[in-house]
Amino acid sequence: MPAARPSSPRHFLVISGSLLALAGTVHQLVNLTLLRRPPAAPEPVGVPVSVLVPARDEAARIGPTVRSLLAQRGVADLEVLVLDDGSTDGTADVVAATADGDPRLRVLPGRPPPPGGLGKPHACAQLAAAARGEILVFVDADVVLAPHAVAAAVAVLRAPAPLDLVSPWPRQAVSGLLGRLVQPLLAWSWLTTLPLRAAERSHRPSMVAANGQFLVVGAAALARAGGWAAVRGAVLDDIALARAVRRSGGRTGVADGSGLAVCRMYDTGRDLHAGYRKSLWAAFGSPVGSAAVAAALLLVYVVPPAAALAGSRTGLVGYGAAVTGRLLASRFCATTRWDTVAHPVSVLTTVALLASSWVGRVRGTLTWKGRRL
Repeated sequence: MPAARPSSPRHFLVISGSLLALAGTVHQLVNLTLLRRPPAAPEPVGVPVSVLVPARDEAARIGPTVRSLLAQRGVADLEVLVLDDGSTDGTADVVAATADGDPRLRVLPGRPPPPGGLGKPHACAQLAAAARGEILVFVDADVVLAPHAVAAAVAVLRAPAPLDLVSPWPRQAVSGLLGRLVQPLLAWSWLTTLPLRAAERSHRPSMVAANGQFLVVGAAALARAGGWAAVRGAVLDDIALARAVRRSGGRTGVADGSGLAVCRMYDTGRDLHAGYRKSLWAAFGSPVGSAAVAAALLLVYVVPPAAALAGSRTGLVGYGAAVTGRLLASRFCATTRWDTVAHPVSVLTTVALLASSWVGRVRGTLTWKGRRL
């Protein structure tokens, strides 16, 4: 990319992208200051809590999850329900063996989703129907919680400015090149773009962030929102549920769960590609919205570093701001600092995954765990 003349359209793009990258990083600093943080020593929870785990073919991963749930402290009335969603790998047997007869844990046999419904929302609906807790904690089968995680998350939910649904964002454990490129963008994206405290007061659908890996919601608030049945066909079911809670008058928010939970979503690059491909198309509403987001990402996080390679000082400032933003978000993903230098490559990879996801959507070829989407 040759150096742009000061008055050229290319120079204008470099300046615009760099300024936006700088603004995003400043905004991220503000968000990190305002982000809800769970207490290190939470008060004991005095109401019944149900921890609910949907599981389909998770035999190789669910053991540590179950052990961490049964080791929770500060919750006197705790039940753990695991729904075996048609597994063929002995998931239920692994759960039972890990629990070793602990009366707090039950394994429920799942029913197939009805026509028009997707697997995970249907599994979560069955779990919620069987739960007796006043507070429901949904945990994915690849998440390991710290011993105080549930009590701390409940404390955030019931803070002086209480919420009806909170996502304590877990730290992502990654492996492989593709994971190191893409997974750090999960938390970085909402830290950079979403004004957190304003979003908590807003009812706009676009102002929602949520993560179904570790999701805490009041049972009454979930019922008012129509339960998981209200989002039974949503690919991004966690975000859809948060929006449903807001539509019913509830408040939702995000908290720093990096010290509470660790999630390893994908073991291989192939799994990651399949996981993002199944759902990324739904993130921005439409092909036009997705194209606009892709263009913005390229402008802000690819154009400046490309210009910096050609000698642009302005581009170098924009690139430096982006790398700084990635460093600030590193608490939420277990990557090295050197991975942040490859931020433009991360953005290009994500744009490619977005395009691939839309191709699969248009062709009707998207699947997940043996089920058509």
